[in-house]
Amino acid sequence: MTRDPEILILGAGPAGLGAALALATCGVEALIVDSGSAAGGQVYRPLPGAFEPGDASGLGPDYREGERQRRLLADSGAGTAFGRLVWSIGTDLRVDALGPEGPESWRPKGIVAAAGATERVVPFPGWTLPGVMGLAAATILLKSQCVLPGERVLVAGCGPLLFAVANAIRKGGGQVVAVADLAGPGAWLHALPALLGQPRDLLRGASWMARLRAQGVPLLFRHGVREARAAGAGLEVSLGAVDAAGRPIPSASEKTLEADSLVVGHGLIPATEAVRLLGAEVVFDADAGGWVPRLDRDQRSSRAGLYAAGDGAGVRGAAAAFLAGRIAGMTAALDLGRIDAGHHARATAPLRRRLARARRFGRAMARLMAQRPGQVDGIAGDTVVCRCEDVTRAEVEAALERGAADVNQLKSWTRCGMGPCQGRMCGDTVGQIVAARTGSREAAGAWTARAPLRPLGVDALAGDFDYADIPLPAAAPL
Repeated sequence: MTRDPEILILGAGPAGLGAALALATCGVEALIVDSGSAAGGQVYRPLPGAFEPGDASGLGPDYREGERQRRLLADSGAGTAFGRLVWSIGTDLRVDALGPEGPESWRPKGIVAAAGATERVVPFPGWTLPGVMGLAAATILLKSQCVLPGERVLVAGCGPLLFAVANAIRKGGGQVVAVADLAGPGAWLHALPALLGQPRDLLRGASWMARLRAQGVPLLFRHGVREARAAGAGLEVSLGAVDAAGRPIPSASEKTLEADSLVVGHGLIPATEAVRLLGAEVVFDADAGGWVPRLDRDQRSSRAGLYAAGDGAGVRGAAAAFLAGRIAGMTAALDLGRIDAGHHARATAPLRRRLARARRFGRAMARLMAQRPGQVDGIAGDTVVCRCEDVTRAEVEAALERGAADVNQLKSWTRCGMGPCQGRMCGDTVGQIVAARTGSREAAGAWTARAPLRPLGVDALAGDFDYADIPLPAAAPL
């Protein structure tokens, strides 16, 4: 695409792809921009271009669905710009990115934010050690590189991704030492009615658990990581029982297990940096993962020309993301005048019915992954909560004692959230700590979004030059 697109889509996961397909059917010039090498996002992440699978059937249903979606995108005629790191969005909707050949920018008439979600890891002693990684990081290794996170792996945290990753490790030839889930069997049973709406996904998840049990993998429900310690070339990990709020039970005995690596994750957080940078209204919804944009039923945000869909607008899973993306694309086409209200209503009605079912399933899964208040309550004072800047829980509490009133004031006093991750790793935990003082997450606030949206070197934008290349004005006459 040599000219500015009418609609630019941020993210090539299921939501972005759904929006691109809908816009293409309405004759709207759309451009989908993503830092990856191809469409798919985290769930349907493709193999690198140099990989040629001999037997794709062994790569599982996510790979096959991703290939199907990539074919649909290629056939749609929508523009694509992969390998682009979007680092700034202006109030005039100018989007700046860093691509393979240097800086690029576009000025679309509208933007669909489909940035997905980031992983939550609630800190514990030892979480910054080598060999400790997030569930999402392990998923990337397994899906995109076919590499195990370790030969002997302990999987811990909460949510369905625990069992998906554990099965993938077993399938790849690794040993799963145990799976420790903060949720108890009762929580899974409570979610069952909502899960029945997506029987294929329910059966798939049940088969993961059953397969692990049949293989003798210990499934430790209502257990969490107490501490991880370096032990030779591996790790020693202490696990203990937790209550319904995720708080460690002091009287419970601890289990210590040895592993090459600890793979841990406590759910997903919507990626709302671009939405907040454009000044769209956001609200806090714990069941949706945290801060989310306020949207109308057609996926419009409070900011004209900005639409949002997928896990970046509330964690509801890949199926819901694709359908919400389709609706967002149809709405953008309506607002551009490419279709009328009747066409929009007819096209979105069946999508809304399917989306309602998918969201019920996704909401149940999100609740299993939601941050539990007891998890944060149990963080010891000397535990690092901001790993980029080495800020401990005690330092955060000290700033609050001195009068820090919200997360942004805390940030300026402690540098918490100022590192390369820009608060993505620590923001949710710190917000919960501040909320314990302020009374709510709304009062605690959210990080102020700023460019660059992702870390990048100044040299990447400036290019190669020296002082001789800088045009200097002639000296003023004496």
